[in-house]
Amino acid sequence: MFRLWAKEIKDNHLLQDMTVENDKEDTRTHKVFQALEEVCYSFDLGKPIWLDSNIEEFKRVAKTRFTQDNFVESINFDYLEIHIIEED
Repeated sequence: MFRLWAKEIKDNHLLQDMTVENDKEDTRTHKVFQALEEVCYSFDLGKPIWLDSNIEEFKRVAKTRFTQDNFVESINFDYLEIHIIEED
């Protein structure tokens, strides 16, 4: 089972969060992108742009934060954090 936890944070307060589960046979990368797409749809956000710093952090600790720099449109929170909490 693959589970990804996403949360929107503003001023150190949790605005909203959700967990996405995926038990399909697929690559880790595809599961992450599918989960992020589901999160963005649920939170009514545009998809963030993965910067080199996000990729490196995600590879290292399976967690990253998307700030205003990652979004084309303006956001009303400080950052969107995604974290893999369970992998097969």
